[in-house]
Amino acid sequence: MNAMEKKLAEYKCDTNEAICLKLVRFAEDVDDESTTFHPEYSHQLYGDDEVAFGYKGLQIQLYYSAGNLSTLFKVKYTSKVTETFDCVEPDDVEGKIREIIPAGFCCNTDDFISLLEKEANFKPFGTLLHTYHVHNVEEGGDFTYQIHKVDVSCPGFKEYHERLQTFLMWFIETASFIDVDDDRWDFFLVLFFHGFVCWPVVRLNSQMLVLPPFQGEGHGAQLLEAVHRFYCNLPKVQDITAEDPSENYVKLRDYVLVKLCQTLPSFSSDKLSLGFSDDMATEAREKLKINKKHARRVYEILRLRMTDMSDETKARDYRLEVKRRLFAPTKKNQREMTKMMKCLRPEELASHISQMDTALQHEELEKSYQEVLAEYRRVIERLAQA
Repeated sequence: MNAMEKKLAEYKCDTNEAICLKLVRFAEDVDDESTTFHPEYSHQLYGDDEVAFGYKGLQIQLYYSAGNLSTLFKVKYTSKVTETFDCVEPDDVEGKIREIIPAGFCCNTDDFISLLEKEANFKPFGTLLHTYHVHNVEEGGDFTYQIHKVDVSCPGFKEYHERLQTFLMWFIETASFIDVDDDRWDFFLVLFFHGFVCWPVVRLNSQMLVLPPFQGEGHGAQLLEAVHRFYCNLPKVQDITAEDPSENYVKLRDYVLVKLCQTLPSFSSDKLSLGFSDDMATEAREKLKINKKHARRVYEILRLRMTDMSDETKARDYRLEVKRRLFAPTKKNQREMTKMMKCLRPEELASHISQMDTALQHEELEKSYQEVLAEYRRVIERLAQA
């Protein structure tokens, strides 16, 4: 790297650090750095490197008011590359943000603060499904949360959702905006109530997002359980699935589905000891809209909870049952490979032989089993703490 490249490198900024997000209740929150949080991802706007070029001390402020999510958008920096170098253009960081935030945002802090006074009149959208409370140790009290179901026909919700969904870009790796004009969508929101303040906590349609200030408090589980209970009463709904679920979402779903199924008669202890049954699949589907694949996973978690793994025989029986399920896709691939081999030339056959190495398959199967076991134990630990 020559001297010029070193100088230019000083004008590179990590966009995950530069973007400052904030939920604002009062005017003093605007300058309170303790309430600021940052994206996990910014590659969809700023490329895989998540770097913006052309600025020192770059700060991209996206502040949202409690309630209506009125937005303040400002770009600040201590110096710009054009102040020192001719013929070097900085990245258009402002233009990238303007591509995703809807019109009507503020660029002036005073204008934004003046909007906070109107937040006392904010009324939540949609229908109230459930109210619950979470104890806050720092505040020394219980906070109230409400789960609301909303559809896009609700007056003002479309515009509100356009502001809310901008958070997806920063916290879901493969986020995409949905067509809110499609009236088949149902939206679910968890809202936080504190005095006159009403903040969005979780948003769910095809993607679930829990905003960082509220993560780790159990809101995702509360929402997912409420969604299942809501759809249980709708005969037209056959199954509740997630679009390309993340690892964290799968963990959450395991916990919620086990919590729901553990009270069903077909999942009682005496039935669990007999193995996975059609009754379990049927009851989970008819009462909770849970498909057979997920019902089987629930069964394995509950079976593990009641199994004494220090008993060698019981542990072996459990291990073999789970491995048989894990091995089924591999066995299918083997049958397909056998059929293919009859049509392969010698050189093609040689390239495929390695894929059928039995010892390697057993090693991979054991690895998969141990990973599943660890996942199940985490669910069981969480259930014990609930």
